[in-house]
Amino acid sequence: MLLLGLLWAVLRISVPYVLTTLGGTVCERSGVINIALEGILLLSALGTALGAPHGVMSALFWGVFAGVATSLLYGLLVVVFRGDQIVCGVAIFMLADGLSRYLLKVVFGSTSNSPRLLALEGQQPMWFLAIAVMATVMLHALFYHTPFGLRLRAVGDKPEAAEALSVSVVRVRLWAVGLSGLLTSLGGVYLVFDQRQFVALMSGGRGFLSLAAMIFGGHRPVWGAAAALLFASAEATGIFLQAQGLRIPNWLLQAVPYALTLLTLLLRGLFRARRA
Repeated sequence: MLLLGLLWAVLRISVPYVLTTLGGTVCERSGVINIALEGILLLSALGTALGAPHGVMSALFWGVFAGVATSLLYGLLVVVFRGDQIVCGVAIFMLADGLSRYLLKVVFGSTSNSPRLLALEGQQPMWFLAIAVMATVMLHALFYHTPFGLRLRAVGDKPEAAEALSVSVVRVRLWAVGLSGLLTSLGGVYLVFDQRQFVALMSGGRGFLSLAAMIFGGHRPVWGAAAALLFASAEATGIFLQAQGLRIPNWLLQAVPYALTLLTLLLRGLFRARRA
């Protein structure tokens, strides 16, 4: 039973990781590094919480809308105006943190968290798990079996050659950033559906960890999702060990996913160096 409980926890925790990793993969293959994933996750979760008092569908709509709008803002900055991707991504995250705390105070009277969202009580958010699985399969098919996927990879690998073939690099990249925002926003919506409330900084570094999963997965949807499962397993294992009452410092268990991130990136770098 303990093993089944741990497996269920891994699947539950993996949903935002997988969806955000897929979002980052779409952007990366188009030649845009989406450093704003953390901010998109946070604002989509905020939109979900703000829409929840008006019903489940309102929560879903406003969560996705907030995430996609944030992603398109990032696309405008880095694709159209050619801003520095790292600076713009960090700025989006800082905007998300400040705006979420401000709106929490205005709407719910607290800068730390919202009250329990009664409209989401009784909802079973695990249908998001089915969405994550379908999104992985569909994104793989999109990349390797459709004309748009061919254009997307061409724009990311050889933008000059794509332009020579009359492919609009800016248009393809904006579509990629928008799709990235849609996938990532579903991860943010899931966080609020799962916890039934919004908490400041509830994205918890998942956007940044998903970037690492994307890199470890070789910028491929299926392998990226597998890497996201690995990070989710590390987080679930830490929670499981805490529940067993072991005398292990909480900070050490909470550091496991980040230590695993550094280890996987180090191993990937070593493997690539050996191949070269």
